[in-house]
Amino acid sequence: MFKPSKRSQGVCYAIRDVVVPAKQLEKTGIKVLHLNIGDPNKYDFDTPQHMKDALYKATNDGYNGYSIAEGELELREEIAKREKKRNNVDYKPSEICITTGVTESLQMLLNAMLDPGDELLIPGPTYPQYQLLPSFMDSEPVSYRCVESEAWQPDVDDIRRKISNRTKALVLINPNNPTGALYSEKVIREVIDLAGEYELPVVSDEIYDDITFDGNQVATASVSKDVPVITFNGFSKVYLVPGWRMGYVMFHHDGELDRVQEAFMKIARSRLCANSVCQRACIEALRGPQDHIAKINEKLRKRRDFAYKRLNEIDGISTAKPDGAFYIFPKIEAMKNGPWENDKEFVLDLLHTKHVLTVHGSGFCPKYGKNHFRAVILPQLEVLEESLDKLEEFMKMRIK
Repeated sequence: MFKPSKRSQGVCYAIRDVVVPAKQLEKTGIKVLHLNIGDPNKYDFDTPQHMKDALYKATNDGYNGYSIAEGELELREEIAKREKKRNNVDYKPSEICITTGVTESLQMLLNAMLDPGDELLIPGPTYPQYQLLPSFMDSEPVSYRCVESEAWQPDVDDIRRKISNRTKALVLINPNNPTGALYSEKVIREVIDLAGEYELPVVSDEIYDDITFDGNQVATASVSKDVPVITFNGFSKVYLVPGWRMGYVMFHHDGELDRVQEAFMKIARSRLCANSVCQRACIEALRGPQDHIAKINEKLRKRRDFAYKRLNEIDGISTAKPDGAFYIFPKIEAMKNGPWENDKEFVLDLLHTKHVLTVHGSGFCPKYGKNHFRAVILPQLEVLEESLDKLEEFMKMRIK
């Protein structure tokens, strides 16, 4: 047998790893209620028609070869216009790069910024790639606390305690995955001030920026005067095209990031380009109607309100109210009273007993995510109701 690399042995991705046992159940004819994956198109959401039409047109118009490495100029210009209009932040097209989803943005940035032994400060809990990728390149992800009792806002004092001489950047995810937290402008300013004090860049993941329920998302770069900010965004969530894998990165700075940006663009050239026809369609996404966004948020607000109320009615479960994205991150209050050793056992037990699939919280942070689980609020109300009724039945069976 050929041996795999040592590096590959540490790879795990909780969101999709739990799908494996669910598929085994489905092969036997069992219906599984999926609350595990953040793909709106798996539920009753669909890509706007003008984007589909633009994709078809781009193919027929001959945009089937390679794009330039940085991405189509027209698309980067439209992104710059959006940032100016939405956030009053000025970008040159040369400060923007189109990527194959935000995951590739993160991969390329970390390769451009981190050396072995360097540290990246990340929210706890966080999207799993922020733990996986630094570790994969022999750097260290360091989780800072987000406060559940304060709607999962970052603990700025804890961030300060965890900055070291090996810290290379500080990450914000706003709105947050997995908690659905929408960060206040006050907290963002405090983080920016702290980053400036220690001369650190801020990496701001804003892929869910327009999916909010009780307020508007504040872009990190819009409140930063002299602290460099690297922003990740894309089309997967707000424009309902996760399978297109369309992301982008924006560099906001006064020269401090020149060498990092240059390194990033060199890596971008080495991997050729993002999808060419999807780039053309995303130009039309930004130029065309935006009315689908309000409809998304109205649907999700009702589902958020239902899930929040219903989960807090279940003995042994509690949850904070999410204000953005499409996730909720309940706490398993009854962990000590049940038969489970950890939250992953809880999730698998729920799957095998009641056929409801969620994701274990420790998969988003071993420390700050443990004894929780993540569920999506994307399904129709009747599916959410059935799923949470089954969760309540499960808790009554298991709690002693």
